[in-house]
Amino acid sequence: MIDDVEALVTAESPTSDPAAVDHCATVLAALGTRLTGQSPEWLRDTGRPHLRWRFGSGDRVLLLGHLDTVWPVGSLATHPFAVEDGILTGPGCFDMKAGLVQLFHALASLDDLDGVTVLVTSDEEAGSADSRALIEDEARRTGAVLVLEAAENGALKTERKGASLYDLTITGRAAHAGLEPERGINATTELAHQVLAVDALTDRTAGTTVTPTVAVAGTTRNTVPHTASLQIDVRARTEREQGRVDAALRGLTSALDGAELTLAGGPNRPPLAAASSAGLFALAKELNTALGLGPLRGAAVGGGSDGNFAAGVGAPTLDGLGAVGGGAHADDEHVVVAELPARAALVAALVDALCGRSR
Repeated sequence: MIDDVEALVTAESPTSDPAAVDHCATVLAALGTRLTGQSPEWLRDTGRPHLRWRFGSGDRVLLLGHLDTVWPVGSLATHPFAVEDGILTGPGCFDMKAGLVQLFHALASLDDLDGVTVLVTSDEEAGSADSRALIEDEARRTGAVLVLEAAENGALKTERKGASLYDLTITGRAAHAGLEPERGINATTELAHQVLAVDALTDRTAGTTVTPTVAVAGTTRNTVPHTASLQIDVRARTEREQGRVDAALRGLTSALDGAELTLAGGPNRPPLAAASSAGLFALAKELNTALGLGPLRGAAVGGGSDGNFAAGVGAPTLDGLGAVGGGAHADDEHVVVAELPARAALVAALVDALCGRSR
């Protein structure tokens, strides 16, 4: 398993680099073929490579993952693949290349794969714009979805907030800041008003966060700014809360006479509600104990994954079945090596159980 993780990690695959993503997909296709005895379909309707393995009917359980990372090509020079004192490191190891290795080793341990579909996409880190419809179609035709994203401090992800992404553009009017500032409409001042209005939409009691993030305004020190922009990140536990915030953002009005507001964006991922994962999580806890692997914890998290899309179309979905470790997208990204076979064993047991086979 360590060798296979190394093969994937050293095949660097930032979402925005088509050649690198293609190369990593080739490496993964060979790995999956070797371990399952079946080659994948290459789905390139949008130009990006997504890989699908369908075994028999393929309608009992969908195993979902992604091969793209946030790490640019060349990151291996500063974050080389390594294994030391039971800890594996390297760009993308935790999110989520070790999870892909666990997935295929789990399948390799099974005698019968009828009913299983595997879908590995290549644009999750950028929001899954190209693969969303594919994920949703596969989720609709299956009985359950298991997502091999990394675990949250060892806990499975039983609930994920929905995510909405917005870009607010403010248009004012430029003027000389010294000679005649009164002729201008200051986009920076309007931006300040909008930042406060956006921030006020947060409702922590409901678990909703509305966060103004990237703000840009102005051109030169002595010019009244004529444009400004604001990026907004929204996380909500329910679609109702997503809708409340969406309506409020679309209803924003300018504080300065003459300033114009333009809003782009909207809900990106629906919530993965606790009810969607409850039955699968109960099964996972039972199987983990039967395997002698101890108690299993669940966690609610704010980050989104492709599991949100699966849950959004009504498929029972359990997330976080991938690597145990930490540091996703960060310098300390790492995987606990001893947990690789343990979590692969759990995934194998879940697949057998969901396909109606006992172990």
